[in-house]
Formats: sequence, structure tokens, C-alpha cells
Amino acid sequence: MQEFNALLSLIDSYIGGAQWFVMLLLGTGLFFTIYLRFPQIRFFRHAIHVLIGRYDKKDHIGDTSHFQALSTALSGTVGTGNIAGVALAIHLGGPSALFWMLMTAVFGMTTKMAEVTLSHKYREQMKDGTISGGPMHYMKNRLHMPWLATIFAVATIFSSFGTGSLPQINSISNAVFSAFGIAHYITGIVLSILLALIIIGGIKRIALVSEKLVPFMAIIYIIGAISVLLFNYENLIPAFLSIFTNIFSGTAVTGGFLGATVMWAFNRGVNRGLFSNEAGQGSAPIAHAAARTEEPVAEGMVALLEPFIDTIVICSLTGLVILSFGVWNHKYENQFQQTDLFIIARTYDENIPEDQAVVSDYVLGKIDLPLYNGELMVENGNIISSGITLVHARSFAEDVRVNQAGTLYSGTITVKEGQLDPGMITSGQITLTGKSLLHSAPLSTEAFKKGFFGDWGQYIIPLSLLLFAFTTSIAWSYYGSRAVIYLWGLKYVKWFNVIYVITYFLASFMDTTIVWTFSGITVALMTLPNLIGILLLHKEVRSSIKEYTRKILH
Repeated sequence: MQEFNALLSLIDSYIGGAQWFVMLLLGTGLFFTIYLRFPQIRFFRHAIHVLIGRYDKKDHIGDTSHFQALSTALSGTVGTGNIAGVALAIHLGGPSALFWMLMTAVFGMTTKMAEVTLSHKYREQMKDGTISGGPMHYMKNRLHMPWLATIFAVATIFSSFGTGSLPQINSISNAVFSAFGIAHYITGIVLSILLALIIIGGIKRIALVSEKLVPFMAIIYIIGAISVLLFNYENLIPAFLSIFTNIFSGTAVTGGFLGATVMWAFNRGVNRGLFSNEAGQGSAPIAHAAARTEEPVAEGMVALLEPFIDTIVICSLTGLVILSFGVWNHKYENQFQQTDLFIIARTYDENIPEDQAVVSDYVLGKIDLPLYNGELMVENGNIISSGITLVHARSFAEDVRVNQAGTLYSGTITVKEGQLDPGMITSGQITLTGKSLLHSAPLSTEAFKKGFFGDWGQYIIPLSLLLFAFTTSIAWSYYGSRAVIYLWGLKYVKWFNVIYVITYFLASFMDTTIVWTFSGITVALMTLPNLIGILLLHKEVRSSIKEYTRKILH
């Protein structure tokens, strides 16, 4: 598994994790913000008026209302990225990573407006009467680039798994297991059945479910987060300021956190921001294309609100909860994940500054260190071999215990290039536990346990994830099915749905790190052709907005 994850990480480093990609993403949003004269400010109030139906007409073609389209799109964005993704960004890049997440939302509001406007404008009505839209349609019908449309559609199918299926159920099952002790596969079975029952009904059933669940889940989570922050109000301002303190200097070693460079925080913040609000990815336009309106710009106005709700509101609350309680740089008892663990062939002491600096430089990719090869001797759960350092979740591992079937293990473990024998780990023969930094959903869970609700706070995350991530999976099944229809026709949708549900179940007990790495790749592959498309049509976006404002706002 480590080798496979290493391969995925290498691919991601050239695509989603590359500096050119995040610069292109932020640059596109900045370009449209200036080119369209800050529409996220000028049209914010009008967008709310459109959303609540002030300009609605019953005879418009479409499958959903503005609110249903927004709810469906938000159900696709408000998910693990708002809880696990924020925690992962802070874990990798420090507090300033949250700043870059917010920047993706500020500029992403205009990117989202542009992509939705174009996708709605060139949508098509299918033989069964339903509406099909999305970037692949404007690429084919307006740009006359069917090859680009095909690339986008194929990437959408892969991303439906990488964004909507795999990481969502994986985060749910991990959070439910952590809070309630329910086996991962049981959570996978139950939710897979519910998912299948909903997606069979198509966009109308998906929209009906989304418009009920999305507002409810968002309000519950926001109230819970604000309650926790009020309980810890004295640390709220320092937590807020820490987001901006190290934007251009990087985060130094602090607590168990081994530091982060400026570019690492920037890269991970933008990357996780995109995963959260999907601005520029081209997914939300597929949902908005089904809205009942003859004014494409009107739907673009509604879409402008998504990154604001998703990232500026919800992600900020998650980040402030994590930062205000300081859980991001403290170690906690947990079960080690294989792909987060490596063993250095030399002894380093975290309490010696020089040793800590060396391991920090290695974790940040500045230097190379020799990795351990050979056998580790284990006696009553304790690793007695000397001359090694265990690093888990980018931190020095402490109080490490090796377990076998619930009892302390004695024997040997094979290590190759710093990685434990995958056969023993994946087969469940042994598990390693100890203290290290946390990331993803467990980190958010630990933060909520510190607040107003005490130990009861640990249930906020699994319950929120259950709603957030499940609705995301529902929305992405629709996105993937629209791409299948574009490529091969309606008759293949049922086969896509079957595969989608099966992989959804399998991902409930897969390795979290591999899931997130694969997700980053699929997001990038889908985003690139869409950004190319909307940049090529930037003049049409502006002319459409000018025409709309003359007709509607004057």
C-alpha cells in the first residue's frame, strides 16, 4: 500500500500538488474578480434575491428551483472538506493554510459564477425530458472542442469517485468508529443501501432530499461550532490572528508540529480549499444547469453564494475551533495508519533542538535521511530495537505499542525502506498505537471534545460528517451520471450507479491517506479543462452579465 500511495503522491505532485496548478486556480479567480469588477461584492444582495425566488417564473424549463439547485450543489461541496479537509490543511501547512483556503473562496465566488453561467447557457434537454448541463456542453456547443469536453467528462466520472464516493464514506466510517466503536464495514453497508435507494430516483429525488438535509445540517453544525467557540472565547482572537501571522514566513516548529514552509501552506491551503468549495472544478454547474430559469446569469448569481457559505462560513468555523483549542500541534493517543508511518535508521530525540530540526527538514522535504531496513524486535508490545526513530503523522511517535488481535505482540516485524511489512498490517495481524499528531476527522473530533459539550462534543463530528458527507456522495452520483450520459447515453447510467455504490462500500474500510491522495489527483484532472474553457470564453461571460444587468437590474 505504501508503494501505491507513493506512486499516487508522485502523480499528485505534478498535477494537483504542483505550484503551477494552484497558481492557475487562484489566478483564474483573481482575473475574473478584476475583469468582472468584483461581482462577489456588487451582486451579493441580488444573488440572495434570486435565490429566494423574487424573479421566478413557473413556465421556465428545468427540473429544480434555484434553492433546490443551490442545495444540490452545496450538498456536493459541503462535506468532508469542511471538517476533515480543514483539519488536514492545518495539519500539513499550519494555521496560515486556512488563510489560503479562504482566498480560494473569495476569488472562487467569481469563478463559480462564470462556470455556472456558461454551463446553464449551453445546457441540453434529454430524450427523457430531463435537463443535462455542465462544462462538457459549453465545450462542445460553444467552443466546438468535443475532445476537451470528452476529457472533462471522463475526469468527472473519475472525480465522482475521488471526490464524492471514496473520501466521504471513508471519513464517515472513521468518525463513527472513533465515536461509537461501530465497525467500518457496517457503516459502509447501511449507507450504501440508503445511497442506492436515493440515486435511483434521479435529480428530482436528489434535489428533494438535498433541500431538506442541507439547510438542516448546516444550521446544526454552525450552532454547534459557535457554541464551542463561545465557551473558549478568550482564545478566539489569538486563533483568528494566527491565521494571518505566518502567511509569508511559514509556521515554525511548535509543540508536536514539525513546521511548514510558506509554499507548503499555500499549496495545501489552496488544494484543500478547492476540494471544499469546488470553485473552478466544474462540478456545481452540472447541478445548476437543471434550475428552472431562462436567465443563465441568474443561476450564476445563485452559484456565487456557494463558496461563501461553504468555505468562508463553515470552513472558518471548523478552523477556528481547531486553532482556538490548540489541538493541531498536540499529540493524542491513536491507532497509527500505515501510510502515515515511517522509520528512520537513526535515533533522534524530540527534546534536543538539533535533532528536532533535522527531522523537521526531512518531513518538509529539505533533506534526505536513511530509512530503516531489517527486522524490528518486539517484546510485550514494546519495540526494543535501538537506533531508530518512528515518525507518524509528521510528528515524533511516542509510547508506541504493537498489538496483535487485541493483545501485546512479541516477535519480529520486517521493515523495508522505512515501511512496515504491508502483509502483516493489511491482514490485520498487527496494529501500532501510540501518541502522535492527528489529522482529518479525528483532529476535528478532538477539538470539539474540548469545548462546551465536553466528551459529548465528540459526537458532533461523526453526526455532521454523516449528513455532510452522505449528501456529497448523493450529489456526486448525479454529476458522474451526467458525464456518463454525455459520453455513452442514458442506458449506461444504471451500470455507473451500481459501480458507484459498490466502491462506496469498499472505501469505508480503505486507508485514509491513499483516499485523500487519489482525491487530489481526480480534482485536478477535472479542474484543468474547465479553467481552460471559462478563460477562453471570458468575453462572453462579461457580455452576458452586462446584458442581464441591463434587462433585470435597470
